[in-house]
Amino acid sequence: MDSTDEALIAAFRSGDGRALESLLERHAPAVYRFGTKMCRDPEDAKDVLQDTLLAAARGLHEFRSGAAVSTWLFAIARSFCIKMRRRRVGSPAEHTSLDEGDARTVASAGVSPDDAASHRELGAALDAAISELDPIHREVLLLRDVEGLSAQEVAGVLGVSVEAMKSRLHRARIAVRERLAPLLVPSSSPETVPACPDLVPVLSQYLEGDIGPDQCATMERHVRQCPYCKARCDSLRSTLALCRRSAESGTVPAEVQELVRRALREQRTASSAS
Repeated sequence: MDSTDEALIAAFRSGDGRALESLLERHAPAVYRFGTKMCRDPEDAKDVLQDTLLAAARGLHEFRSGAAVSTWLFAIARSFCIKMRRRRVGSPAEHTSLDEGDARTVASAGVSPDDAASHRELGAALDAAISELDPIHREVLLLRDVEGLSAQEVAGVLGVSVEAMKSRLHRARIAVRERLAPLLVPSSSPETVPACPDLVPVLSQYLEGDIGPDQCATMERHVRQCPYCKARCDSLRSTLALCRRSAESGTVPAEVQELVRRALREQRTASSAS
């Protein structure tokens, strides 16, 4: 598993079937996490993971060198999530429990019980906030702020322009920040004093490199002097940090890992026999 993606692809194309398993198992947690948060149902996420990895296994010979494997896999997973959602049109909305599963916990090892409880509360609130986004805003937040893809990579996965992707991203960030603000900002904070225009959209653009140096300098000077704006901007930064931390937790359940391994081996055997 220490080999690069490129080395594993080269080994696979040379006939090493185990290299394929290693490559796909490396990316399986991110795909499963994306499927879980997009589908909001663990059983659907299992199907998305298996379908994605099997499709990738069949198509890896045609994979273009130089592209990121993770970006390619997210694009495949997204297509299966869309199919899953279309099949569920008209069905009651299903929400996974916010009290179960490693993916709901963003606390790191060694923290105090109080801090761990706070982390769990924030993790649950973050999941709830993300789940309430409509799919086009949920997927862009997951890909950009949770999984850490570049703006260009996210736009490629979604099949939209970078400008359209960023527009969705800013809206998603604002919506999630507003949901988490009561937990991130102390009650004594000036967050509740509407003294200034909301700089959160501007900060989101600033973090994406979309505003010029003069506007950046003006915003930064204002934030340093205005407790209200500083509280709002700090809460957005905290929200984005939580998003990234959520990508560090959660693994593919053992039974799902075994299911995927078995499916990949069966496919490899079938390919060898044909």
